[in-house]
This record gives sequence, structure tokens and C-alpha cells, in this order.
Amino acid sequence: MLFAYTYVPHKMEKMQEFIDYIFHNVWCSAPTNGAYSLDIYNGYPELCEVMTAFHYDDSKGAEFFSGHVERIYHLFAALLPAQIAQLSSWYQANNDIERVCANDPTTQIVRYADFPVALRDVKEQIEEFFKKLYSRLDIAALKAKIGKIDDHYKTFMETNKVGKCPFCGLNDLLGKDHGNRDAYDHYLPKAIYPFNSINFKNLVPACHHCNSSYKTSKDPAYTPKDPTRTANRRAVFYPYTTSPHALDIHIELRTSDIEKLTRTDINLTFGPAAVNEQIETWKDVYGIEERYEAKLCTESDGKAWLAQVFDEWKELGRDPKDFLETLALNTRNYPFTDCNFLKKPFLDACQAKGLFDALPPVQS
Repeated sequence: MLFAYTYVPHKMEKMQEFIDYIFHNVWCSAPTNGAYSLDIYNGYPELCEVMTAFHYDDSKGAEFFSGHVERIYHLFAALLPAQIAQLSSWYQANNDIERVCANDPTTQIVRYADFPVALRDVKEQIEEFFKKLYSRLDIAALKAKIGKIDDHYKTFMETNKVGKCPFCGLNDLLGKDHGNRDAYDHYLPKAIYPFNSINFKNLVPACHHCNSSYKTSKDPAYTPKDPTRTANRRAVFYPYTTSPHALDIHIELRTSDIEKLTRTDINLTFGPAAVNEQIETWKDVYGIEERYEAKLCTESDGKAWLAQVFDEWKELGRDPKDFLETLALNTRNYPFTDCNFLKKPFLDACQAKGLFDALPPVQS
């Protein structure tokens, strides 16, 4: 990940507060609460208003929400204390997104595939509920309390102004001045992980290519090889870290024939070493090497960047070294403008390959 997002508080976070209350004070307390009733929500008046509205609402959205909550309540009522304690531990871990990303050994996350047979019925209802919950946030009684996700996106983009996808740096993101918005990626996929599908620390705007073409449903927390083994957990960049890293990209070319440049002629290395595991995960999940190499081989990007140096030398009498110095300054100040973060190391590689050495000196 090239840069981190700034997390933006918003009233939509109340949805996660509602779910926290339902999980801990309704479901986990089911064995001692007795029969299910709206009185269970008296401890949280705002949620009580929502659940009461759902109770008298025969729409599909209201039935989906209240029906699942009640069915899961009855399933929890039959569980043993140890089973409830295990589910509670999983819930806490799956919602501590920062620790999951750091591969903290004390954070034991759970996937749907990890549920034991004894919890099969609970798993099936939880899976149905949490997989579809994100798409049901527009139920009228909920919107009155949490607002609209489009409003969250606009507020988010008023703070996060780079305008580029932080996962690839290549594509624009629709901003606050657009009528539409980009999709939120479930960083820990909702198809794999329970309990966090409406946790906004697990929801990150991403460009279409990162979200739908490359990441899709890949699991960033596990390596793709034998993902059923705990030993294959891996660290991944936390999208909202307050301790951002500075990513280094170095390019080496195996040929000086740029006109015939192919992906196999390019060697990409990334740093710093301190976040190597996170870098390897990022490269795997978002197809970074393939995408960067392909961009360097295209006529309108990598090859055009080199042609720009030659054109300025021929037409403007500008020394390539001066061009590179200006590019270095622009890269420090505006790394994601015109793909400077990739353009500079590519032209540095061209220089190292001697492509500028044959140019005659600029006449004063």
C-alpha cells in the first residue's frame, strides 16, 4: 500500500455500535435473558427505537434484520458458556482490524470455514446475516439513525484528498465533486470473515481495478497456499495506520532496447525491509508487479516517459540531468501526480542503463 488513509469519524459508525450491543447484550446474554422480546433493547434506547420500528414494519429489509437477530438469539440461548465465550473472543478479534493486519499472535481471528460442526447452525445464520448486512443499510429506520453511505464517502473524501487509489497509485478515485463514488472494499472479505462487514475500519474505498479485477475475494490475512493452516497467517498493511511508511521502489532494466521492452526485461524491488512481509502481501493481493511492469511497457506510459526526455533535449535543449533533477523534486512533493512514484525510478533505470550517455551535451 503506497499511503494510508486518514480515518474519518462519522455517524455511520453507530451501525457498528448497534451490532456490538446486539452481539454482546442480546445474543451472548440469551441463555440468561429468557424469552426474546423488545424489552431486551431497553438498555440502548436508540437501538430499541430501531428494533421496535422493524417489529411493526413488514418490508423485506426490516424482516431480514429483525428476523435474523431473533433467530440467532434462539440459537445462542441453547449454547454452552464455553461456546459463547469462544464466539465472543472471535467477535472481538475479527473487529480489531489493526491487530489482524499486524498478524498479532494474541489475536485469534475466525473464518466461516473455521467454525466447528457443533456451531454449524449458528454459523449458517451469522453468515447469512453478516454477508448481506452491508447491502441493507438503507432501511428507513436505520438511515434515520446512521445516515447514508454516500454522505460518509463525501465526508471521507473531503479529508482524504490525494485523489488516487492508495493500493495501486495508478487510478483516480471519484472525489467529493463527483456525482458518483467508488466502491468500499471489505478489506477482510465479508465472504470469508464474520462479524465485521459494517465495521468502517474494515471498509476502504478502492479503485475498480484493485477491488474488482485483482483483490476480488482474496484473503489478505492468509497466504494463498494451504490457507487452512494457522502457520500461513501473514501481515498486511493497515489502511488507517497512524504510523505511515515510506515505500521505496527500485527498477532495474535488463535491456537498453526500450522499444522492445517487455515485462521480463524489468526487475522491480520494493522496500523498506522493515515492512517486507506487508509488501509481499500487498504485491500478491493487488497484482502490483504485473500492473507496474505492464505500465512501464506501454507506449503512453513508460516508453513515453523516456521519449519525453529525448523530446525536451531535442526541442528545448534541456539537459536530461536537469530533467531528472526536476522530476526528483516533483516526486518528493507530488509522488502520485503523473505516476511520479513510478516514473522516477523507471527513468533512473534508463539512466543507469546508459540511455542518456549517447546524447550530445547541451549547447550553452
